[in-house]
Amino acid sequence: MKPEGTEALIRALIEDGYEVIGPKVIAQAMLYEPYEAGETPPAGWTDEQDGGRYRLIARDDGKLFDYVVGPQGFKRYLFPPREKLWSAKRTADGFAVGRDGAPAKAYAFFGARACEVAAIGIQDRVFDNGEFSDPTYNARRAKAFIVSVDCSRSASTCFCASMGTGPAPEAGYDIRLSEIFEDGHHMLLVRSGSEAGAAILEKLDLKKAKKADLEKADANSRRAAEMQTRVMPDDAREVLARNMKHSHWVEVGKRCLGCGSCTMVCPTCFCAAMEDVTGLDPDSAERWRQWDTCFSVNHSFIHGGAIRQEAWSRYRQWITHKLSFWHEQFGQSGCVGCGRCITWCPVAIDIVEETRTIRDSEKTEALHG
Repeated sequence: MKPEGTEALIRALIEDGYEVIGPKVIAQAMLYEPYEAGETPPAGWTDEQDGGRYRLIARDDGKLFDYVVGPQGFKRYLFPPREKLWSAKRTADGFAVGRDGAPAKAYAFFGARACEVAAIGIQDRVFDNGEFSDPTYNARRAKAFIVSVDCSRSASTCFCASMGTGPAPEAGYDIRLSEIFEDGHHMLLVRSGSEAGAAILEKLDLKKAKKADLEKADANSRRAAEMQTRVMPDDAREVLARNMKHSHWVEVGKRCLGCGSCTMVCPTCFCAAMEDVTGLDPDSAERWRQWDTCFSVNHSFIHGGAIRQEAWSRYRQWITHKLSFWHEQFGQSGCVGCGRCITWCPVAIDIVEETRTIRDSEKTEALHG
């Protein structure tokens, strides 16, 4: 497909009833926002990322997907930052409780990177793990359509290759795009991953790909993986589990601001707080769910006070849950290697580096007290 074919693809999705969510340049960052018919992904952009640093940079070659992930994932559309769970009205013999929200939208996520596709799969387990199921999440997820994009380059903060989640998705997409841009040749290799994806592609003017095109796309993904210098230790789960009292936690805590930015940009974090709201009269009440963070002191508050009062203990809670104890809950790691937590940490705390430091210094004097 020619690059301009993305307009027809987006239009076909809209005509099928999807609200297309895709990349847009807003406030000097690449964000995911709704598209209208006739819109196309922004062309000619790349980015620079490092610990505590993000810069979006214009380029003049018209390439569509040379940037990687920005500060915002698709999570907020399936798991909204603030959502009404139910409302109650007084009746003659008690209360009537119901869900009065709007019907679930059918979203088409356009431009999802492999790490983001993997993150959606992880949240699927969180919100429907067999024993407990979240009806509002699952109603939206059942209607979701994913158009993924292979990464042809990596930012310095990316480490998806060591997490087994990228730079190209192996599953979880309905349509997969691979951008080929070399020697003046610019095209998109298009593959379907589901019946719904194949049905959309039937509506487009596509040419059959050649073997050489497939080889180029695969080579681009391998090059993106080879660019990654951050490598998560493959024994991170065991290392963190046996070092809960390591002295390095205190050192990290001295740097951590407790702002929770890492959890807000993370595509898999799911901590939430419940808020009960009553009306000015005694006849109505609502319960709302809103994003929360384990970096908040009050998040661990129970009768008698907060369990994790120190910054180091809250950081330890986050990283050990994400990389270690998540396996026990959901059968896999809670990290997809997108690197957002590194880029958007104001003091550049690095989840990979902190894990490696603990692994490489397990004999350091244990934390006391």
